[in-house]
Amino acid sequence: MIKENKNDKSTEQKILEAAKQVFMEKGIDGARMQDIADKAGINKALLHYYFRSKEKLFEMIFMEEARKFMPKVTSIMMSELTLFEKVEKFVGEYIDTLLQNPLLPIFILNEINRNPKEAIKKIFGNQRPPIDKVDELITKLVKKGEIKPIKGIELMVNMVSMCIFPFLARPMVQWITKATDEEFINLMELRKKTVVKFVIDSIKK
Repeated sequence: MIKENKNDKSTEQKILEAAKQVFMEKGIDGARMQDIADKAGINKALLHYYFRSKEKLFEMIFMEEARKFMPKVTSIMMSELTLFEKVEKFVGEYIDTLLQNPLLPIFILNEINRNPKEAIKKIFGNQRPPIDKVDELITKLVKKGEIKPIKGIELMVNMVSMCIFPFLARPMVQWITKATDEEFINLMELRKKTVVKFVIDSIKK
């Protein structure tokens, strides 16, 4: 029988970090508990002591990763910032999140494609992003003649697409541009400004 000891917390953390890497690389179907044990540097019996099944471990990782950004999105949308400030804040936060978790987009998209209803429920719960608040702000600015008409959802999709695509296509982007990992990261840092400018210029009168 495996006994608990003072290293339990660090062992569990090692398992979670290893599982995160394996799941992000292989998805739940491709990952094996042995892969996770090997990555964590422990035996499989110890892994099963902490986490009884691959599914429960995956759900913990998925929930943690998938929900990292949503509170920030909601906070930005509900804030008293101007529309252009919201765009700048959203793009900056989104790209920062992806730089810290570059495999996150593929991880989430794989799960949405594998089990759409369950994945979306886990990410958002019962709370949809407050797109209506963005629509209200856009309507006011359109009436004032400050921006061109656009739906809030279109604005969000435009921003998300421009932030996420380079990470989804990273191998291709680096191959085409001959960029090193460091150069790719620098390019993404630069995109915090270029994406914001592109989006704002597309709606500003």
